[in-house]
Amino acid sequence: MEAASKAQAIRDQLPAGGLFAGHEWRITPEPFPLDQRLVKELNDLGRILHQFYRATDLLYRHSLTGKQPAWVAEWLELGKPEGVLNLQRHNIFRGALPRVIRPDILLTEDGWHITELDSVPGGIGLTAWLNESYASHSPIVGEATGMLDGFSNVFPRTGRVHFMVSEESATYRPEMQWLANKLGDRFTVGDVNLSATEKGDSIYRFFELFDLPNIEGVHDVLNAAVKGSVHLTAPPKSYLEEKMVFALLWNENLRSFWERELGGKYFSKLQKMIPQTWLIDPAPLPPHAAMPGLEITDWRQLSQLSQKKRNLILKLSGFNERAWGARSVRLGADLPQTDWAMAVDEAIQTFPESPWVLQRYMKPRTSTHPWFDFESEETKIMKGRTRLCPYYFVDDTDQTNLGGVLATICPADKKIIHGMRDAILAPCTPAAN
Repeated sequence: MEAASKAQAIRDQLPAGGLFAGHEWRITPEPFPLDQRLVKELNDLGRILHQFYRATDLLYRHSLTGKQPAWVAEWLELGKPEGVLNLQRHNIFRGALPRVIRPDILLTEDGWHITELDSVPGGIGLTAWLNESYASHSPIVGEATGMLDGFSNVFPRTGRVHFMVSEESATYRPEMQWLANKLGDRFTVGDVNLSATEKGDSIYRFFELFDLPNIEGVHDVLNAAVKGSVHLTAPPKSYLEEKMVFALLWNENLRSFWERELGGKYFSKLQKMIPQTWLIDPAPLPPHAAMPGLEITDWRQLSQLSQKKRNLILKLSGFNERAWGARSVRLGADLPQTDWAMAVDEAIQTFPESPWVLQRYMKPRTSTHPWFDFESEETKIMKGRTRLCPYYFVDDTDQTNLGGVLATICPADKKIIHGMRDAILAPCTPAAN
């Protein structure tokens, strides 16, 4: 097929209501190519991240009981209301882990790096649709039905499955509706309303825990989950949704725990994949101490770094309406000194309520990829930077399966990569040897 025919065929398959409410993207006639080695690494990554979630869950519980330092739980509980803390500590959720895992991966000059980890991600329906739409003319990582099969296997085989989508997450309602239609009558999409459920049903939580006060009926849903009358995934564990867990991985005081629980091989791999990360905790250091890797003795000194030394990202850790969609991301090297100083000051001042993390900036490499301009009716080549989002699904045997990989290719002048109107969204294909 020619590029124009491919692009038109793909656009023609879009659902009538779209997949993201009010959002569009550039359509490419070709999936994004990944070399065979990277495909293998991505296939292996799911079990490493599942084990990381398991170890993080154990670290939090051990911190509460005195088997690990108390400051771990204190950090992870910052800004959380008592109701959320009681919920995540409840015995019925003991050992419960996310069954959907999506890292954000940047392709850089020295390989690839994970910048974030999401257990309640958008894009599941979109990636499933992309896989299905492109599989008719290209081999696809995850194949045509990998996303659909993986997501359906997250839930018990009996009972109905309800995708409960909050108003905060309403942008993603169309893709969840497309998913439900593809998966069959057992799957439905609605708001957070327990009246549509029966005992033994499953609920997919497509709402953030910070948003609970704004969601009518959510407490009925959570109470039903606590009583065991419905199955809830992802488990309501706010600490597993904090970006600061990467700072815990890099904290030298916890190295022996991570090496024991992850194994030396997985621990070493994760530290190679994940950029060095710190939590902005303004507690004073002893006079002889410094922040590891930064050589500053007080977080206020961060604002005085020269632009050349500010290849650093500041972002909210979690439990905040600004902590997703790159809303809080600040790239130090891109900001004027005064704006960077204001961002640092905000991170210091808001620590008790909304902690921030600092992370080394890994600059994505550039590459080219085609897209089809329907106005001019011609194929254009875009020079861009790419983020990969592999989707992993954990089934009832605890096997982690890669369902597909979403590539977001943004114009090269964009430093922060996220979904936008002038970005290309594409599934991935194994490149020929």
